[in-house]
Amino acid sequence: SAAAGLERPQVVSHVQQALSYTVFDCKWVPRSARLLCLGSAARGTGLVQLYELHGARLELLREIEKPKPIKCGTFGATSLQHRYLATGDFDGNLNIWNLEAPEIPVYSVKGHKEIINSIDGVGGLGIGEGAPEIVTGSRDGTVKVWDPRQNDTPVANMEPVQGESKRDCWTVAFGNAYNQEERVVCAGYDNGDIKLFDLKTMSLRWETNIKNGVCSVEFDRKDINMNKLVATSLEGKFHVFDMRTQHPTKGFASVSEKAQKSTIWQVRHLPQNRDIFMTSGGSGSLHLWKYEYPALRSKKDSEGSEMGVAGSVCLLQNVTLSTQPISSLDWSPDKKGLCVCGAFDQTVRILIVTKLNKI
Repeated sequence: SAAAGLERPQVVSHVQQALSYTVFDCKWVPRSARLLCLGSAARGTGLVQLYELHGARLELLREIEKPKPIKCGTFGATSLQHRYLATGDFDGNLNIWNLEAPEIPVYSVKGHKEIINSIDGVGGLGIGEGAPEIVTGSRDGTVKVWDPRQNDTPVANMEPVQGESKRDCWTVAFGNAYNQEERVVCAGYDNGDIKLFDLKTMSLRWETNIKNGVCSVEFDRKDINMNKLVATSLEGKFHVFDMRTQHPTKGFASVSEKAQKSTIWQVRHLPQNRDIFMTSGGSGSLHLWKYEYPALRSKKDSEGSEMGVAGSVCLLQNVTLSTQPISSLDWSPDKKGLCVCGAFDQTVRILIVTKLNKI
């Protein structure tokens, strides 16, 4: 109905900033009106740009050049006092930077033999119980968990078992960090594998395959008992897994949705409402979704084992912003509906999503 249409959220392009380099990741600096763009300069070096949002314009505060292109970053394992940025680069280095004094990293380790594709942090910013930890996923096929308080060696290393071929790990995410003991890492690979590692028991808890390269995985929240996980893929599909009930043989119930024809590069849940998430696409589009829970989230199978019941997803809004893929996306943790995205047209865009409190 027309009335319902009026209540639909709108995705408004607020500021566009042209960049002179390829941007791979964008991040809001917590508790500020600042954001970072991370990427690769034409001459093959790495760039970190710090911007501040002033009304309808972005002011460049600082540009930091590093030897190697920077692929990904996170603030997730730092305190709000420090707000240190952890980055993964094309040479396999994990570095942690104090943006106030960015000349030398406060922590540095040659984490992987090849490019670090994806990074996530937990236990910092007051998000998630337990130690501050960083997870990195690399083209070398390994997923490693780091505690920045311990030098050089990862606290966990998930690698292919003897005789298993190494797969390019494209995406990693923390979840289930709701007390001091519990924590999981989810990793997605180029062949469609999704693996869930339990860091408490140091074992593989679950695996599945979604038939197509896994571009992005994210739990709806890191700091609660596992609830939902979204995984996006190379051919325009995403899957929402209900992580509350694990069936002994069938695993987790899921619903899948074909969002578009092209790759879904990223998924990001709205920090203020975990049932709303945005996907970004190879066609330069953004799709805003809402997950609807089923009447009952679990049922008993014929053997009496509990199995999950998947809900459904509904499209709230979509918009095409660019002719090139939107490769990175980050919601502001502080201002509901404020979003930044970076695309391969060498543009960073600040978006405002309206009416999110009406959904």
